[in-house]
Amino acid sequence: MTNATKSTTIRFDEDVLNLIHRQANLDGQTSTEFMRNAVLEKLADSLDYQDAVKNIRESHGQTVSRDDVKKQLGL
Repeated sequence: MTNATKSTTIRFDEDVLNLIHRQANLDGQTSTEFMRNAVLEKLADSLDYQDAVKNIRESHGQTVSRDDVKKQLGL
């Protein structure tokens, strides 16, 4: 099953749009790809943060040291 894509409009002032075009070009992307990736990255970061907050709440603030995690993983 394929998800249909939809389009939207984002308005930027000319200076910001020029920066987007330049950065996209440096990254070897189209401006559309650059903006799509930026939004997806922001969403992923937000979801990671929400997940971390949920985990902290559920653990009641208890933490595990890095060394303990490494031992549990056999590293």
